[in-house]
This record gives sequence, C-alpha cells and structure tokens, in this order.
Amino acid sequence: MAENHSKHPSATSFLVIVLSLISTLAAVESNPFSRNLSPSSLGPKKPEKLSHLHLYFHDVVTGKNVTAIRVAKAPTTTNSSPFGAVVVIDDLFTVSPDIGSKLVGKAQGIYALTSQTEASLLMAYNFAFIEGKYNGSNLSVLGRNPVFSAVREMPVIGGSGVFRFARGYAEAKTHTFDLKTGNAVTEYNVYVFHYERNKCFNFFPTFHYFVTKSLTRVYLLIY
Repeated sequence: MAENHSKHPSATSFLVIVLSLISTLAAVESNPFSRNLSPSSLGPKKPEKLSHLHLYFHDVVTGKNVTAIRVAKAPTTTNSSPFGAVVVIDDLFTVSPDIGSKLVGKAQGIYALTSQTEASLLMAYNFAFIEGKYNGSNLSVLGRNPVFSAVREMPVIGGSGVFRFARGYAEAKTHTFDLKTGNAVTEYNVYVFHYERNKCFNFFPTFHYFVTKSLTRVYLLIY
C-alpha cells in the first residue's frame, strides 16, 4: 500500500503541468498580438527590386488652386523670419515640369521651417500614387530639405503596396521658383529598394501560425 501511495503525487504533478501548459496555450491563442515569423513568409519569391522614379512636384502657395497651406506658426514667425511655420501639403506630382502634364499622384503631408539661420525644412510626407501598377501604393519620406542647396537628399523610410519594405532616398532639385508668388516646381529622382506585393502575403502567415499552434496542442495532449 505504501509503495502505491508514493506513485500518486508524481502522476498528479504531471497532470497539473500538462493542464497548466494547455491553459497557457489557450490564453496565448485568445490574444495573439505578437509572434515570430520567417522573413520568407512575408517576402515574395522574386528578388528585391531597385526602382528609379522621376517626378515633378508642384508646390502652389498662392493662386486659385493652392496645394500648400500654412496651418501654424510661432509668435515670432514673420515673412522675413519664417522659423516655426508649419505647412500642410497636397501637392501634385507629374511626369514633366508642366502642371498640366500627366498626373502620377500627390505628395501629401507636412513641412515645417526648422532653422533660424537658413531656409531649411523638415519634410514628412507620402508619395501617394494613382497611376498604373503603382495605383494605391505609397512611399514615405522623412528628412531635412535645405531648399536653396542645388540638390537635397532625403531618406525614403518605408512604403506600402508595390513598395512594401521600401528603403532608399529621394533627390530634390529646384526646377523653378517664383519669388513673387512663392510657387515652386521641384524635380525629384527617387531611388528605392522594395519587394512587390504578392497575393499570397496575407494568407500564408496566418495559415502557418494556426497550423503550428494546432500541432503544438496535439503534442501536449498526447504527451
């Protein structure tokens, strides 16, 4: 009797451990806000691409069809000292310097005058494309733009759609600037690495996750 009695605690402990693991697994499955994935589960089979985009950016601050509007300024902001001004933009970008040429999309975001000693902008905006295979895709740019430099370079920090996992840089060069109106046309050359969107992207990570969890549960129940 004493020998049989000594085996019960061991069996009971094992059962408690199994039930605890199953309970923990169920709790994790009820709120799966984080999980590890293989990079290949989100990336296409095709290699990473390098694309070059050549665009013209139209910043219209005065006139009938204004696309850049100042929405905030500091108490010390003046026309001669514009430091502290913040502007929201919905600028057109086209295939040529003519604003009436083919529209590729819009540059949407903000820029702020962030230097007290020079005309330098903090640019934070998206290239929102509406043309061809790029329709519905975006590129995000965040960087410093010293507007009177011949060529300004700003980082491309991300993208969506065709431009998933994007990284690269944008070179901006003033094409024309009207001193009277403040309107400007800027030439952009954008160089970006990216993976094109794959129709299977959204299916396989989810499928892989639930298969893995199901197999884990089966293993725990058996052993």
